Amino acid sequence: MPTSQTGSDRQTGSQKNPTRDLAHEQAEDPTRPVNSTGKSETPAFRPHPWFRGGHVQTLASFFLPRRIQLPNPDERLVEVAPNIKIRCLCHWQADRRAALTLIVVHGLEGSTDSQYMRGIARDGLDAGMNVVLVNQRNCGGMDAAAPTLYNSGLSGDVAAVARNIVEQDGVSRFVLIGFSMGGNLVLKLAGEWGNGAPSQFRAVVAVCPAMDLAASADALHEPANRLYEYYFMLQLFQRFRRKAKLFPRDFDAARLKGISSLREFDDRITAFYCGFTGADDYYARAAASNVVDRIAVPGLIVHAANDPFIRLRTETRQRIAANPHLTFIETLDGGHCAFLGARDGRAEDDGRWAERTAVEYAMRFK
Repeated sequence: MPTSQTGSDRQTGSQKNPTRDLAHEQAEDPTRPVNSTGKSETPAFRPHPWFRGGHVQTLASFFLPRRIQLPNPDERLVEVAPNIKIRCLCHWQADRRAALTLIVVHGLEGSTDSQYMRGIARDGLDAGMNVVLVNQRNCGGMDAAAPTLYNSGLSGDVAAVARNIVEQDGVSRFVLIGFSMGGNLVLKLAGEWGNGAPSQFRAVVAVCPAMDLAASADALHEPANRLYEYYFMLQLFQRFRRKAKLFPRDFDAARLKGISSLREFDDRITAFYCGFTGADDYYARAAASNVVDRIAVPGLIVHAANDPFIRLRTETRQRIAANPHLTFIETLDGGHCAFLGARDGRAEDDGRWAERTAVEYAMRFK
């Protein structure tokens, strides 16, 4: 499993044995996270004793109920393109200008109602930060708003939200946080901004980012992962049929006929309606892996080695490792955006290690 070179290795150009390095770092503690320099910088992820294994973690995280109480948000429609608006839920501290702001983006077929989004909001608010939860296009009850579809290349939508809160609310500092597809979007934006990022941009955090889109789409079609693919396909089909009813001149539901995989959906629907020549073109152009080496602010990427369907190519791992601004943590367990861990005894801790880690990382920039 590829990892990075240390500073001395970069000088000599030598490569370590990736598999041996990861095994060595985790030999004493198999739950210990390893980052891109081979050092642990966050509390180790220790999976809950009842939830071990990638599939168990992923499914348990999806089905286990959570009670997350949040104050009523300031609901805002942000125009991200001409006549296209997305719905954001803004939770402000008393002095919103002085507080650090978290801008959080969900994954495929998620929304601001997703449990991990609400968990981040609770933890961020408790830590004294503003939290802006972002619905991607169509999500959060916005299907009827415009004849548009969301996709993994729309990093400009996140930039529009950041610009909106800086100009309208005067926030002085913000951190981007994304999960899965949202992780790809925030990393893509950070890379596109590069050294020209807004002065208020402090850091980026991505949990299980789908930054190698083709590899992950193909992994989703593997027999062991067809349950997840079926779920995503069911949701995507339902959404597209709604869009076709709302905007019959813009979308044709007949194009769904014969589609049996996410790659086929992206080829016949996403690519067709979003300006790509096909799935391969879409995956190649929308992947954050293209620009991750250009990220110029501190960044944290969290990935589980047993994530059922997110795949990171060797080339992508090398680009991450070569960027001195990035910390890459790969745990042996954790599944997809789950990381259900043992609780630390505090009443407010519900064992969601990745959410807590993301907020604690952001706190460095308060």
